[in-house]
Amino acid sequence: MNLFSKKSTNHTGLTLVIGGTGKTGSRIVERLHAQNVPVRIGSRSATPAFDWTHEAGWNACLENVENVYITYASDLAVPGATDTIRAFVAAAKRQGVRKAVILSGRGEAEAQACEKIVQESGLEWAVVRASWFNQNFSEGAFIDMVQAGQITLPVGDVAEPFIDVDDIADVAVAALTDDCHNGEVYEVTGPRLLTFREIAQELSDATGRDVAFVEIPHEAFVAGVAKSGAPQEVVWIMDYLFTTVLDGRNAYITDGVERALGRAPKDFADYAKEIAATDLWRAVA
Repeated sequence: MNLFSKKSTNHTGLTLVIGGTGKTGSRIVERLHAQNVPVRIGSRSATPAFDWTHEAGWNACLENVENVYITYASDLAVPGATDTIRAFVAAAKRQGVRKAVILSGRGEAEAQACEKIVQESGLEWAVVRASWFNQNFSEGAFIDMVQAGQITLPVGDVAEPFIDVDDIADVAVAALTDDCHNGEVYEVTGPRLLTFREIAQELSDATGRDVAFVEIPHEAFVAGVAKSGAPQEVVWIMDYLFTTVLDGRNAYITDGVERALGRAPKDFADYAKEIAATDLWRAVA
């Protein structure tokens, strides 16, 4: 744990949370508000509006901002992301931003290239590097599968250390509000490696009903995503994640959460019990 390795300096200037209505961003906003840190939400529905594709609007969002949380939709691996991050970081410097904390992807060379842009920008920085979220099964692409009782994905027995979004948010807030985290790369994972088949069993145990895992061909999965009406960028990233990232490269546990927060990360079983108690995963006809 590094909490005493550097002078700990708290800052309460305005923090821009890009993706402030998303999985990690909304939780970060909630936590910053609880600490009385002034927040500006970066989203297309906010005022001023933030849109990664509308560079002309960035300056208004960055005005009077001290710290910024960067999360890039849909993923830093998407072609062109490095150019966009480079342009955004330059705009942040011009506007006097002091620190950037970026959410990056484990095992993604393209994401690490974006990390490097932030690290070499001259801003103070921290990196939170994550991969598969627990909340993919309750707030993301797989919730319908859980409700239907069948997780149908193009993956075999590759194991992943699923990370809880609440842990990501806690690490990001620590990095945004305390300078002892400056210059740190926190690669965050859950405490266990789990295959998707084992995830299905965990969900069965939590819900009290059978949630099966069915492996399907990759081509059928991608075609199904496209047929659902998902944007082309989403189709691309699903193809990328299941062909490139989910190959075992991330099948190991890290100590990022413990180093940043001094506690263990949340286990998937505990997450599943919490969500099951809300009845979100009730069976659908």
